[in-house]
Amino acid sequence: MGAVLTGVAGALAAYRAGDAERARKLAAEDGTRLGAELAAYWTDGGGGPVYDQPAAFTAFIRGGGNVELYRRLSEELAARYDLWRPDAVLDLGCGDGLAIEPALAAADFRPVRIDLVEPSAALLNAVEIPGARRFSQTAQDFLDGDGSTWNLVQSTFALQSIEPDARAGVLRALRPRTDRLVLAEFDVPPDPDLASLARRYERGIAEYGDQASLVAQGFLLPVLLGVAAGEARTNWEHPAVEWTRQLEAAGFGSVTVQPLADYWWSPAVLITAS
Repeated sequence: MGAVLTGVAGALAAYRAGDAERARKLAAEDGTRLGAELAAYWTDGGGGPVYDQPAAFTAFIRGGGNVELYRRLSEELAARYDLWRPDAVLDLGCGDGLAIEPALAAADFRPVRIDLVEPSAALLNAVEIPGARRFSQTAQDFLDGDGSTWNLVQSTFALQSIEPDARAGVLRALRPRTDRLVLAEFDVPPDPDLASLARRYERGIAEYGDQASLVAQGFLLPVLLGVAAGEARTNWEHPAVEWTRQLEAAGFGSVTVQPLADYWWSPAVLITAS
Protein backbone atom coordinates (compact mmCIF):
# COMPACT_ATOMS: atom_id res chain seq x y z
CA MET A 1 0.00 0.00 0.00
CA GLY A 2 1.13 3.56 -0.67
CA ALA A 3 1.76 6.16 1.99
CA VAL A 4 -1.25 7.81 3.61
CA LEU A 5 -1.54 11.32 2.19
CA THR A 6 -2.43 14.29 4.38
CA GLY A 7 -3.21 17.95 3.82
CA VAL A 8 -4.13 19.06 0.31
CA ALA A 9 -2.58 15.96 -1.27
CA GLY A 10 -4.74 13.80 0.97
CA ALA A 11 -7.78 15.94 0.20
CA LEU A 12 -7.25 15.45 -3.52
CA ALA A 13 -6.83 11.71 -3.03
CA ALA A 14 -10.02 11.54 -0.97
CA TYR A 15 -11.93 13.56 -3.55
CA ARG A 16 -10.65 11.31 -6.32
CA ALA A 17 -11.89 8.33 -4.30
CA GLY A 18 -15.36 9.86 -3.93
CA ASP A 19 -15.08 10.84 -0.25
CA ALA A 20 -16.07 14.49 -0.53
CA GLU A 21 -16.59 14.98 3.21
CA ARG A 22 -13.09 13.78 4.07
CA ALA A 23 -11.66 15.85 1.22
CA ARG A 24 -13.21 19.04 2.60
CA LYS A 25 -12.05 18.22 6.13
CA LEU A 26 -8.45 17.57 5.12
CA ALA A 27 -8.34 20.68 2.95
CA ALA A 28 -9.76 22.91 5.69
CA GLU A 29 -7.31 21.53 8.27
CA ASP A 30 -4.25 21.93 6.04
CA GLY A 31 -3.51 25.51 7.07
CA THR A 32 -2.50 26.66 3.59
CA ARG A 33 -4.16 29.11 1.23
CA LEU A 34 -4.71 26.32 -1.28
CA GLY A 35 -6.36 24.17 1.39
CA ALA A 36 -8.71 26.99 2.38
CA GLU A 37 -9.62 27.70 -1.25
CA LEU A 38 -10.30 24.02 -1.94
CA ALA A 39 -12.49 23.71 1.16
CA ALA A 40 -14.48 26.77 0.07
CA TYR A 41 -14.72 25.50 -3.50
CA TRP A 42 -16.12 22.15 -2.40
CA THR A 43 -18.45 23.74 0.17
CA ASP A 44 -19.92 26.16 -2.39
CA GLY A 45 -20.24 23.55 -5.12
CA GLY A 46 -17.41 24.74 -7.36
CA GLY A 47 -16.82 27.83 -9.41
CA GLY A 48 -18.27 26.72 -12.75
CA PRO A 49 -16.66 25.65 -16.01
CA VAL A 50 -13.08 26.81 -16.52
CA TYR A 51 -12.57 29.43 -19.29
CA ASP A 52 -16.26 30.40 -18.96
CA GLN A 53 -15.44 32.99 -16.29
CA PRO A 54 -13.65 35.79 -18.12
CA ALA A 55 -12.98 37.88 -14.98
CA ALA A 56 -11.12 35.04 -13.28
CA PHE A 57 -9.18 34.09 -16.39
CA THR A 58 -8.27 37.73 -17.11
CA ALA A 59 -7.02 38.22 -13.54
CA PHE A 60 -5.00 35.02 -13.79
CA ILE A 61 -3.37 35.69 -17.12
CA ARG A 62 -2.56 39.33 -16.35
CA GLY A 63 -1.06 38.73 -12.91
CA GLY A 64 1.55 36.72 -11.05
CA GLY A 65 4.22 34.97 -13.07
CA ASN A 66 2.20 35.47 -16.25
CA VAL A 67 3.39 39.08 -16.47
CA GLU A 68 6.99 38.07 -17.17
CA LEU A 69 5.96 34.96 -19.10
CA TYR A 70 3.86 36.91 -21.59
CA ARG A 71 6.42 39.69 -21.87
CA ARG A 72 9.00 37.17 -23.04
CA LEU A 73 6.49 35.37 -25.23
CA SER A 74 5.44 38.54 -27.05
CA GLU A 75 9.08 39.50 -27.60
CA GLU A 76 9.80 36.12 -29.15
CA LEU A 77 6.74 36.30 -31.41
CA ALA A 78 7.61 39.83 -32.55
CA ALA A 79 11.13 38.70 -33.47
CA ARG A 80 9.68 35.89 -35.56
CA TYR A 81 7.29 38.21 -37.40
CA ASP A 82 10.24 40.41 -38.36
CA LEU A 83 12.43 37.46 -39.34
CA TRP A 84 9.85 35.43 -41.29
CA ARG A 85 7.62 38.29 -42.53
CA PRO A 86 4.45 36.16 -42.76
CA ASP A 87 1.72 37.70 -44.90
CA ALA A 88 -1.00 35.60 -43.24
CA VAL A 89 -1.04 34.61 -39.56
CA LEU A 90 -3.51 32.43 -37.68
CA ASP A 91 -3.70 32.54 -33.88
CA LEU A 92 -5.52 29.46 -32.54
CA GLY A 93 -6.92 30.05 -29.07
CA CYS A 94 -5.90 33.70 -28.95
CA GLY A 95 -7.75 34.40 -25.68
CA ASP A 96 -8.09 38.13 -25.17
CA GLY A 97 -5.00 38.91 -27.24
CA LEU A 98 -2.43 39.09 -24.45
CA ALA A 99 0.26 37.38 -26.56
CA ILE A 100 -0.45 38.64 -30.07
CA GLU A 101 -1.37 42.28 -29.38
CA PRO A 102 1.98 43.35 -27.86
CA ALA A 103 3.86 41.14 -30.32
CA LEU A 104 2.32 42.99 -33.26
CA ALA A 105 2.97 46.33 -31.56
CA ALA A 106 6.65 45.49 -31.03
CA ALA A 107 7.30 44.09 -34.53
CA ASP A 108 8.36 46.23 -37.46
CA PHE A 109 6.57 43.90 -39.88
CA ARG A 110 2.78 43.55 -39.83
CA PRO A 111 1.00 40.66 -41.56
CA VAL A 112 -1.53 41.54 -44.24
CA ARG A 113 -4.08 39.05 -42.86
CA ILE A 114 -4.56 38.08 -39.22
CA ASP A 115 -7.09 35.39 -38.29
CA LEU A 116 -8.12 34.95 -34.66
CA VAL A 117 -9.83 31.80 -33.41
CA GLU A 118 -11.15 31.65 -29.84
CA PRO A 119 -14.10 29.60 -28.50
CA SER A 120 -14.91 32.19 -25.80
CA ALA A 121 -16.80 35.05 -27.43
CA ALA A 122 -16.18 37.24 -24.37
CA LEU A 123 -12.41 36.82 -24.67
CA LEU A 124 -12.41 37.20 -28.45
CA ASN A 125 -14.40 40.43 -28.25
CA ALA A 126 -11.73 41.90 -25.98
CA VAL A 127 -8.96 41.53 -28.58
CA GLU A 128 -7.93 44.92 -29.99
CA ILE A 129 -6.50 44.17 -33.44
CA PRO A 130 -8.21 46.29 -36.11
CA GLY A 131 -8.91 44.44 -39.32
CA ALA A 132 -8.40 40.97 -37.93
CA ARG A 133 -10.86 38.25 -38.94
CA ARG A 134 -12.49 36.77 -35.84
CA PHE A 135 -13.97 33.30 -35.41
CA SER A 136 -15.64 32.31 -32.14
CA GLN A 137 -15.16 28.60 -32.73
CA THR A 138 -13.10 25.67 -31.58
CA ALA A 139 -9.97 24.96 -33.61
CA GLN A 140 -11.59 21.77 -34.90
CA ASP A 141 -14.74 23.49 -36.17
CA PHE A 142 -12.80 26.37 -37.68
CA LEU A 143 -10.38 24.15 -39.61
CA ASP A 144 -13.25 21.97 -40.82
CA GLY A 145 -15.13 24.97 -42.19
CA ASP A 146 -12.41 27.33 -43.43
CA GLY A 147 -10.08 26.46 -46.31
CA SER A 148 -7.53 29.22 -45.80
CA THR A 149 -3.77 28.78 -45.64
CA TRP A 150 -1.24 30.75 -43.58
CA ASN A 151 2.47 31.43 -43.59
CA LEU A 152 2.49 31.15 -39.79
CA VAL A 153 0.13 29.54 -37.29
CA GLN A 154 0.67 30.24 -33.62
CA SER A 155 -1.01 28.87 -30.53
CA THR A 156 -0.02 30.05 -27.07
CA PHE A 157 -0.96 27.78 -24.16
CA ALA A 158 -4.13 26.77 -26.01
CA LEU A 159 -3.65 23.40 -27.73
CA GLN A 160 -3.25 21.85 -24.27
CA SER A 161 -7.02 22.42 -23.95
CA ILE A 162 -7.76 19.97 -26.76
CA GLU A 163 -8.01 16.27 -25.95
CA PRO A 164 -5.02 14.48 -27.55
CA ASP A 165 -6.94 12.50 -30.18
CA ALA A 166 -8.80 15.61 -31.35
CA ARG A 167 -5.55 17.60 -31.19
CA ALA A 168 -3.89 15.08 -33.48
CA GLY A 169 -6.57 15.88 -36.07
CA VAL A 170 -5.93 19.61 -35.66
CA LEU A 171 -2.19 19.16 -36.17
CA ARG A 172 -2.74 16.97 -39.25
CA ALA A 173 -5.11 19.57 -40.69
CA LEU A 174 -2.57 22.33 -40.14
CA ARG A 175 0.42 20.55 -41.67
CA PRO A 176 -0.42 21.20 -45.36
CA ARG A 177 -1.87 24.65 -44.64
CA THR A 178 1.02 26.48 -43.00
CA ASP A 179 4.74 26.99 -43.52
CA ARG A 180 5.43 27.15 -39.79
CA LEU A 181 3.67 26.39 -36.53
CA VAL A 182 4.79 28.00 -33.27
CA LEU A 183 3.48 26.68 -29.96
CA ALA A 184 4.02 28.04 -26.47
CA GLU A 185 3.41 25.28 -23.93
CA PHE A 186 4.66 24.00 -20.58
CA ASP A 187 7.26 21.26 -20.32
CA VAL A 188 5.39 19.40 -17.60
CA PRO A 189 6.76 16.37 -15.77
CA PRO A 190 5.05 13.10 -16.70
CA ASP A 191 2.37 12.14 -14.15
CA PRO A 192 3.22 14.53 -11.26
CA ASP A 193 2.13 13.12 -7.90
CA LEU A 194 -0.53 14.78 -5.76
CA ALA A 195 1.98 16.21 -3.28
CA SER A 196 3.88 17.86 -6.14
CA LEU A 197 0.65 19.28 -7.57
CA ALA A 198 -0.27 20.68 -4.16
CA ARG A 199 3.10 22.41 -3.77
CA ARG A 200 2.98 23.89 -7.26
CA TYR A 201 -0.55 25.23 -6.98
CA GLU A 202 0.11 26.67 -3.53
CA ARG A 203 2.96 28.71 -5.08
CA GLY A 204 0.75 29.73 -7.99
CA ILE A 205 -2.15 30.98 -5.89
CA ALA A 206 0.22 32.90 -3.60
CA GLU A 207 1.28 35.11 -6.52
CA TYR A 208 -2.15 36.76 -6.78
CA GLY A 209 -2.51 38.62 -3.50
CA ASP A 210 -5.98 40.08 -3.03
CA GLN A 211 -7.17 38.44 -6.27
CA ALA A 212 -6.14 34.97 -5.11
CA SER A 213 -9.68 33.79 -4.39
CA LEU A 214 -11.04 35.03 -7.71
CA VAL A 215 -8.25 33.30 -9.63
CA ALA A 216 -8.41 30.12 -7.54
CA GLN A 217 -12.18 29.66 -7.55
CA GLY A 218 -12.76 30.69 -11.15
CA PHE A 219 -9.75 29.17 -12.87
CA LEU A 220 -6.95 27.40 -11.03
CA LEU A 221 -9.01 24.98 -8.94
CA PRO A 222 -11.09 23.66 -11.86
CA VAL A 223 -7.84 23.03 -13.73
CA LEU A 224 -6.21 21.37 -10.70
CA LEU A 225 -9.18 19.08 -10.12
CA GLY A 226 -9.28 18.14 -13.78
CA VAL A 227 -5.68 16.98 -13.56
CA ALA A 228 -5.64 15.52 -10.07
CA ALA A 229 -9.04 14.28 -9.08
CA GLY A 230 -10.79 12.85 -12.10
CA GLU A 231 -13.02 15.83 -12.84
CA ALA A 232 -13.95 16.72 -16.42
CA ARG A 233 -10.54 17.66 -17.79
CA THR A 234 -9.79 20.94 -19.54
CA ASN A 235 -6.03 20.48 -19.93
CA TRP A 236 -3.94 17.72 -21.46
CA GLU A 237 -0.38 18.94 -21.02
CA HIS A 238 2.74 16.94 -21.86
CA PRO A 239 6.52 16.97 -21.56
CA ALA A 240 8.18 18.80 -24.46
CA VAL A 241 9.39 15.52 -25.93
CA GLU A 242 5.77 14.37 -26.25
CA TRP A 243 4.77 17.59 -28.01
CA THR A 244 7.63 16.91 -30.44
CA ARG A 245 6.41 13.37 -31.01
CA GLN A 246 2.85 14.55 -31.71
CA LEU A 247 4.04 17.16 -34.20
CA GLU A 248 6.24 14.66 -36.01
CA ALA A 249 3.37 12.18 -36.12
CA ALA A 250 1.24 14.89 -37.79
CA GLY A 251 3.83 15.24 -40.55
CA PHE A 252 5.99 18.15 -39.40
CA GLY A 253 9.54 17.29 -40.44
CA SER A 254 11.52 19.76 -38.34
CA VAL A 255 10.66 20.46 -34.70
CA THR A 256 12.76 22.56 -32.32
CA VAL A 257 12.19 23.35 -28.65
CA GLN A 258 13.70 26.32 -26.83
CA PRO A 259 13.29 27.55 -23.25
CA LEU A 260 10.94 30.49 -22.83
CA ALA A 261 10.56 31.23 -19.11
CA ASP A 262 10.55 29.66 -15.67
CA TYR A 263 7.10 29.38 -14.15
CA TRP A 264 5.50 28.14 -10.92
CA TRP A 265 3.78 25.28 -12.70
CA SER A 266 6.51 24.07 -15.08
CA PRO A 267 9.07 25.68 -17.39
CA ALA A 268 7.51 27.27 -20.46
CA VAL A 269 8.95 26.41 -23.87
CA LEU A 270 8.56 27.66 -27.41
CA ILE A 271 8.15 24.89 -29.98
CA THR A 272 8.64 25.60 -33.69
CA ALA A 273 7.55 23.08 -36.33
CA SER A 274 7.83 23.22 -40.10
